[in-house]
Amino acid sequence: MSKRVAVVISEDPYVTARPVEALRIALGLCAGDHETTVILLGQASRLLMEETDEIVDVDILEKYLPSFKHLSVPFIVEPGTAMDAWSDSFSVTTRTADEIRQLIRTSDRSLVF
Repeated sequence: MSKRVAVVISEDPYVTARPVEALRIALGLCAGDHETTVILLGQASRLLMEETDEIVDVDILEKYLPSFKHLSVPFIVEPGTAMDAWSDSFSVTTRTADEIRQLIRTSDRSLVF
């Protein structure tokens, strides 16, 4: 049965491999019937930037990012989040903190990293 899943990533990908692993898990959920939304908070938005040299496990990230583009997986970021032109090729939407909280509350499942 299809579920609405929110994957919340707030850790800094320059410090830990957890954000890249969270994206890998989110992609696996997208491969099934689940309606998956990825929420990038704080420094986690760096995952969608062109400059990725300092990201922990960047080789894994580069392998999976094209699939997110191809599948048009929705990403949500907070207002004021710095994004670059390269990020435009992803399905990125800005939502307020209240809207993000509501999305998480109304999801059937949420994974927080």
